[in-house]
Amino acid sequence: MPRASSKSLSAAPKPQDEKITINLGCVDLGQIDLLVQEGFYANRTDFIRTATRNLLTVHGDSVRQAAARKTLSLGVLHLTKADLQALRAAGEKLDVRVLGLATIDPSVTPELALATISSLTVLGALHASPAVRAALSKRIR
Repeated sequence: MPRASSKSLSAAPKPQDEKITINLGCVDLGQIDLLVQEGFYANRTDFIRTATRNLLTVHGDSVRQAAARKTLSLGVLHLTKADLQALRAAGEKLDVRVLGLATIDPSVTPELALATISSLTVLGALHASPAVRAALSKRIR
């Protein structure tokens, strides 16, 4: 494990914002400029940052759910037929990432697995029926 340097943690350089380029239509840009002129925002960048933060807040639950689905699980992850049926009913898919043991219940059909598991990464062991393994073979990393 690397040792901490003798410098204070507060002396670490602040992460830089990423610069992006976007294309906006003339009408959208004009409306932004009008809001800036009227004092609602300091400049175009302030407007875009505020709009981005507001949309991320609106979609916060979706972001958290997506992040949770993509998280590496440590230990044992057991996927049941009921779990996967609920995902299918919600129109969602899993990116399964496990360090340890991943098990897919024997009652899970290849069709259900394909409909709900978009990728499967297991660092350790995978226990699934031969039919489910075969169905997911192109999605196993």
